[in-house]
Amino acid sequence: MAKLIIKKEKRAEVDGVERVISGFEKHYVDEAKDFSTKHGTIRKKDLAKEPGSKVKMGSHEFIILDPVFLDHYKRIKRMAQIITLKDIGAIIAHTGINKESVVLDAGAGSGALACFLAMIAKKVISYEKDKRSLEIARSNVEDLGLKNIIINEGDIYDYKKIKEKYADVFTLDVPEPEKAIKTALKVLKTGGFLTVYLPNINQVQDFVKALPEEFLLEKTIEVIEREWTIDEKRARPATKDHGHTGFLTFARKLS
Repeated sequence: MAKLIIKKEKRAEVDGVERVISGFEKHYVDEAKDFSTKHGTIRKKDLAKEPGSKVKMGSHEFIILDPVFLDHYKRIKRMAQIITLKDIGAIIAHTGINKESVVLDAGAGSGALACFLAMIAKKVISYEKDKRSLEIARSNVEDLGLKNIIINEGDIYDYKKIKEKYADVFTLDVPEPEKAIKTALKVLKTGGFLTVYLPNINQVQDFVKALPEEFLLEKTIEVIEREWTIDEKRARPATKDHGHTGFLTFARKLS
């Protein structure tokens, strides 16, 4: 079992200037072991306390919480860059994935997108042809305790070898998604959504040019996330913005 330990940022006025004297901390820890911080050791008996309990060490106070899925998810094993949360949110919003949805996913990579969607969808089937990625994706599925997701070895471009049909959503994170259009025609039910994630706009153009009349091209979007720093004296953009990560193109199967 894991626990989440939170220490809030502490600020104080020093020589007439407000400064951070102790930074924010968040730790994901094993409840069965003592946990050492630079401020002291939190004993496992304290970690076992109910959520919201506080542990003091000198002038510092730690709050004990039970982690939720998102806390576990942020610690999954990774290889290449994964699809970010802001882009995952857009995929869910623009396709309406819900507890009744069957999702086919390809280019699993570390399995990040597939795992997140599996927390919402009825079932997720993901394809990956790289053996190292398969190993990591399957490990992440096991670590997160997900039972409604299958990671298959296979080439999504070879539509004859893909057996699934009547999927509600088909997500593609592959270099040449136009090569998987025949697969999309086969696996998606009428009215189902094809979602393509690509880092470069010229790749998007190649895909759009190849999209047949059986699909309605709905939109291509870029999701920009801008974090702000807000406190008593500041209201300004944070120094770290999550700008461009990729383009999302949404199409819908008409027949």
